[in-house]
Amino acid sequence: MSQKNELPQVLSSKICAQSRLFSIEQVKLRFSNGAERDYERMKANSRGAVMVVPFLTSETMLLINEYSCGTHSYELGFPKGLIDPDETPLEAANRELKEEIGYGAKRFTQLKSLAMAPTYFGATMHIFIAQDLYPERLDGDEPEELEVLEWNIDNSDELMCHADFNDARCVAALLMAQQQRANL
Repeated sequence: MSQKNELPQVLSSKICAQSRLFSIEQVKLRFSNGAERDYERMKANSRGAVMVVPFLTSETMLLINEYSCGTHSYELGFPKGLIDPDETPLEAANRELKEEIGYGAKRFTQLKSLAMAPTYFGATMHIFIAQDLYPERLDGDEPEELEVLEWNIDNSDELMCHADFNDARCVAALLMAQQQRANL
């Protein structure tokens, strides 16, 4: 694999479109070979997001069934959300658990921080495993109560084939949780 030594020079950048949730930035770049290109990217908030694979027992994961506007469908996945201002990823992970599944966790293992779509989006998602759950509920921002489902990690192949388990971030989190399971 070749290593590029020099990042392209940013000649200019400007917001070319904006909504309540997203800003689209146009970036003019000059590469080390002199080539110039215009790119567009979604401007990410610098805080990032979290996703948590919660284990109720050593074998039982908790998933949520949540409406996803992007696909206009209900999707199975793991609790997730944005990191609030002045909040660490770990604090955000525990808050999201309490808001989405009604549990907090005494123990977390960070699996990996992923770039969600690095070609056009600079956001990072921090993925955790949560264990030693205890009941605690916080009000969240979801418009409806989320359905919480128990799933045995030994049945992960069935989950991977489930028609409503499609989020690539959730698939990555599940695969990492399977690998890490022996060390928990």
